[in-house]
Amino acid sequence: MNKTDLHILMIDDHPSMIEGYKSILSFNDLGLRITTTPAYNCESAYNIIDSTPVFKAFDFAFVDLSLPPYLEKNIKSGEDLALLIKNKFPNCKIVILTSHAEAFILDAIQKNIAPNGLLVKSDFTADEFLLAFEKIYNNHFYTSRTVVENIAELHEKSAFLDENNRKLITLLAEGVKTKNLPQRMNLSISAIDKRKAQIKHFFKIEKGSDEDIIREAKKHGLI
Repeated sequence: MNKTDLHILMIDDHPSMIEGYKSILSFNDLGLRITTTPAYNCESAYNIIDSTPVFKAFDFAFVDLSLPPYLEKNIKSGEDLALLIKNKFPNCKIVILTSHAEAFILDAIQKNIAPNGLLVKSDFTADEFLLAFEKIYNNHFYTSRTVVENIAELHEKSAFLDENNRKLITLLAEGVKTKNLPQRMNLSISAIDKRKAQIKHFFKIEKGSDEDIIREAKKHGLI
């Protein structure tokens, strides 16, 4: 194969999306001659992956997350297909494209698949899609704006919601006074005050009271 040839597997249940991706990639500045193989559901994608010999491995795979499943082979989504591709063609660069913006879904994709690219469809223009492709081709990783922002917020919440912070909020909601918290939490008053300050900063109520913490915790569904 010529070094400018690139074979891409495109999996999306909307043919118009695949045609759009193909059109955008035709404008790449890398001097690449791109061949695409389309698949529109988990069954057709599975059959393509299964029948493609390793020596003809795909160079790229663009995979939509939400796809009609192929239950006979226990392939339920684009995530299952991505793992299948990764296992059979370990050098294939995998780009997940999804309409989902939920932080826990995006974070799970990052952890379970570790794709070369993760883009929320509502984020990118044709120019950004092409930029992402060129960066990934050059061995960089690319995540779109919503992915970066929502996962960062999720990690912030995870750090905030450690066991001690949850317990502190719960005890305040139960009416326990600050002076009595050390006996209930095995923490010093200074450590408790520091955690209170962190909680207030998270809730954006830096000058708030214990009652404000309780109100915000209820608003966020934490108690």
